[in-house]
Formats: sequence, C-alpha cells, structure tokens
Amino acid sequence: MTAVLFDFSGTLFRIESTESWLRAVLADAQIPLSEDELAEAARALETAGAQPGGAFPAELPAELCDVWAVRDESAELHRAAYTGLSRRVALPDPALHDALYERHMDPRAWSPYPDAARVLRTLREHGIGVGVVSNIGWDLRPVFRAHGLDAYVDTYVLSYEHGVQKPDPRLFTVALEALGAGAAETLMVGDSRPADGGAAALGCRVHFVDHLPVAERPDALLAVLDLVGAARRPVTPTQA
Repeated sequence: MTAVLFDFSGTLFRIESTESWLRAVLADAQIPLSEDELAEAARALETAGAQPGGAFPAELPAELCDVWAVRDESAELHRAAYTGLSRRVALPDPALHDALYERHMDPRAWSPYPDAARVLRTLREHGIGVGVVSNIGWDLRPVFRAHGLDAYVDTYVLSYEHGVQKPDPRLFTVALEALGAGAAETLMVGDSRPADGGAAALGCRVHFVDHLPVAERPDALLAVLDLVGAARRPVTPTQA
C-alpha cells in the first residue's frame, strides 16, 4: 500500500456529546436551563438526529427526505438538513438552532481518537500518502489544524466542494489522483459501510472501524499500520 484514505467523523475524529454541544451553545447565549431541562432537550435533539456527526434521525420527516438524501453535496443543503431537524425540537430561543449548527463546525466540538496522531505520523514517516475523504458540508481543515494533525494530511476531498458524495466512486477518484496513487495500492478507512465501502468499486481495499465515543475506542486505528505494512517496515532517513 502506498496511500491511505480516511473518513473524518467517526474515523479520525468524534463530535462531542449532544449534551456538551447544547450546553456550550446555551452558555454562549447566556440562557439558563436546569440540568433536567438540558438533559431532556439534548435527548430530543439526539433522537431528531439534529447533530451533524452524531446519531441519525430516529424518524426522518417526510418534508426533509429529499434534502437529507443529498445533504453533503453543498454547504446550503447540509445546513438546511440539520437545522431542519433541529427546529423540530423546542428550544428556549429560536436563534439557538443556527447557533447549534455553527457550534458543530468549531474545532472545540471535535476530539481526535487517541491513536489518530500516532497512525497519521507513522504513515508520514514511511512515505505513505494520506487523504481525507469526507461527506460533509463545511471545511474541516481548521479542525485538523487546531488539533495538530494537518501536517500529516496530503489532500482533503470534501463532498460539498465537489458536489458529489460517497459512495460515488468519483469522490475517491479525486483523492487517488491528488495522491498519485493507484486504487489497488490504496486502503480506505472508514466507519460507514454504505458510504466508505464505495471505494471498493475502484479496487481499493477497505477497512472499517466502529463509530464509538473517543474513550471507548483507544486503539482501533492501529490496525491500519499492519494493513499497509508500516508497523513492520523500518523508517529510512529519507522518509523521516
């Protein structure tokens, strides 16, 4: 393997809990809620699927089905889908729905998995190209920079910048071309079989990890180093 493609949410990073998400926005807006009220609102938002990177909607409203299906193809569609879900939940101030959407794009809302830095750094040391291929409606590069991981990524291929979303092979093709890598020598790592599994249509090898809270998945990414041979391959002075 000469290149590895990674998904973003649920693979390299995980969004904060729904309660933490809501708590941060309420604090910024200086709107007090009791702990019981906050917990109830957070549960309702999670059930609605209103947090990008969080749980899927328990039930998708008919009026949002069309936009949901293509939500990652543009920034406008992404915002419309998630704020539409959020507005199904009653909050103390209607402005909080837009504030919640803005919060999820804040680097402080995201945490890298414990082994992400080690894996990305090791791939770089061994001269293996790294790309991030994400279905998303906003620029995630500041998240990588804020957490010190941007230096290990060679290319970002984001669905909203190309108007196409995984599993469409075209998105993976853009990443392969940017890295100058062939599909047969590339590993795709993600948490979604329907989306990330699309790389297999090009001939990429695909490896899946579980979309779990950060504290519950300390070392699942380490398997990537074995799959590409980096765990056994010595680092040469020209690679380091």
